[in-house]
Amino acid sequence: MQTLDILRDLIAFPTVSADPNRSMIDYCAKLLEDAGIAVQIIEDATGHKANLFATVGQEGVGGVMLSGHTDVVPVEGQNWTHPPFEATVANGNVFGRGTADMKGFVAASLSLALKAAKTDLSTPLYLALSYDEEIGCIGVRSMIDLLANAPFRPKFCIVGEPTLMGVATGHKGKIAFRVSCYGKEAHSALAPTGVNAIYMAVDMISAIREIQAEVVASGDRDDDYDVDFTTLHVGTISGGTALNIVPNHTSFIAEIRNLIGDDPEQLLAKVEAKANEIAAPLQAKHPSVRIEVEVTNTYPPLDTKDDADVVNFVKSLTGGNDTMKVAFGTEGGLFDSRLGVPTVICGPGSMAQGHKPDEFISLEQLEKCDAMLDNLLERLKRGL
Repeated sequence: MQTLDILRDLIAFPTVSADPNRSMIDYCAKLLEDAGIAVQIIEDATGHKANLFATVGQEGVGGVMLSGHTDVVPVEGQNWTHPPFEATVANGNVFGRGTADMKGFVAASLSLALKAAKTDLSTPLYLALSYDEEIGCIGVRSMIDLLANAPFRPKFCIVGEPTLMGVATGHKGKIAFRVSCYGKEAHSALAPTGVNAIYMAVDMISAIREIQAEVVASGDRDDDYDVDFTTLHVGTISGGTALNIVPNHTSFIAEIRNLIGDDPEQLLAKVEAKANEIAAPLQAKHPSVRIEVEVTNTYPPLDTKDDADVVNFVKSLTGGNDTMKVAFGTEGGLFDSRLGVPTVICGPGSMAQGHKPDEFISLEQLEKCDAMLDNLLERLKRGL
């Protein structure tokens, strides 16, 4: 099957992170198994979501792993002019949720695997398809656990997130955390007798902005990123029940996206210290008042050196000379830090086209990806 045909099928699976991806994984597994390719499926506890790890050729030391995620972001609240879960080809582009991020690369990788199954490979090809990447690289961790216990490691990994087929060597790490503020309710006519949890949250958010300002003034810098410093960001907030009640609980979710030169644990410790500083003066009169900081997810940065073998190898496949770093996170940092597998990011399309209504990838980008993977196939035939 050609890449575009497979992509049409993949877009039809509405694999939003909140929903199961198993039907898409089963489709991929059948496609590969029908071609005689060895497939392992790693289910989550429910069995409704799963990773897929496939091996083409003789398993052993070395090999190249192509990694991609199967989940996509929601479409609710977006004004689409094309059906989001139906591939529409128009004006040289393919429209549909996940075309750029990142079912285009997944389709090209599956197409490559089917070609590779018909040839004798001197070096094996591995496919690693994961779930729940969009909500913090969650699913891939069980696949990494499996690979950590395997008697081999891939020689290189290519994460196919959209880079317009450029070779990206790095991304920031991330700590996501929830701040929960517990105040003391009271009638709003007697507001000073209570402790307003929303005010506590506002003070915490102000403190986080102060920490951000310190980072901008004295933290690490990396000009390869669009935003060249570590960032702190508050994304959602919830609190209060009625206007005439002093709220007793407010929570918000925040993140730290760190350069490799900044320690996110130290920044988180500053957030925790601010929480204690804000709550302490209130606790003498109201002992139950408190602020809790809970880490909900983390993943490490990726920082592959520009002269690393994997960088030179992938450049030889694309014909490009430059490298870049990307603003978004990937499972690449986990493959590198937990397995020691040299990793780069290189895939078709642009993240500027992802996560939006009428997401698309150009046919030209798909063709460039196919050409790169065809070059990879020739190298796998000859041996790395």
